[in-house]
Amino acid sequence: MKISALVLTKNEQQMIADCLKQLEFADEIIVLDQNSQDKTRTIAQKYTEKIYTTNLDDFDKNRNLLAQMAKGEWLLYIDADERIDSQLTLEIKRATAQDKYSAYYFPRKNLVLGRWLKHTGFWPDYVPRLFKRTQLITWQGRVHESPKVDGSFGYFKRPLVHLTARSLSAMLEKTRRWAKIEAELLKEANYPKVTIFRVAKALCSEFFSRFIKKAGFLDGYIGLVESIYQALHQAIVLTYLWELQNNVKIKSKKFQY
Repeated sequence: MKISALVLTKNEQQMIADCLKQLEFADEIIVLDQNSQDKTRTIAQKYTEKIYTTNLDDFDKNRNLLAQMAKGEWLLYIDADERIDSQLTLEIKRATAQDKYSAYYFPRKNLVLGRWLKHTGFWPDYVPRLFKRTQLITWQGRVHESPKVDGSFGYFKRPLVHLTARSLSAMLEKTRRWAKIEAELLKEANYPKVTIFRVAKALCSEFFSRFIKKAGFLDGYIGLVESIYQALHQAIVLTYLWELQNNVKIKSKKFQY
């Protein structure tokens, strides 16, 4: 059965070449670019002619759009910073040939600041990435998207390597982009009014969960950094939500001279 490799990109000039090289085993490679301002599209043209542009920001809508473009019986979603080794490639080929399950989860090996986090809640971090096209109903979720599938899931043994959080500045930029959307979703869900207590509780609870409960301390200094970062992210989400709940921007305009 034919495999369509689907890649969603935005300003990934440092990662896109290695990403697309590893997908040569696929029958087609489709890149959907979110208006990159760097050389992502130019580099991608060396590996595939199927490069398209999207003005959509929501992850679920873009993943659904990629599915509509694909012609293969199987859909393999890969992010620009994810890597597949030769053994995992064989697992994928065997799975699509056997046609036993409707979709597959990959154990994901997350590298944060160059180090594999074996704890801190990041291993095995199963992510759904391979789907039989006719069994994938839809993706749902603007940020933390999840698939709705007609059928059962299988699990791969070999990990998908995730070269995430390659610098602290990249981590903070990710929070800047996602926290606002997460806050909007909480507001739509009628989340309770944000207070100092709620923010402090979320910050402390997330740090305790990551560093103590999920044994982030076993990941050493990087485990500490990641635990602090995740706690800070939760606090920023609630701070953005506080801003929305109190119409801070609108009130600020009244005092402009």
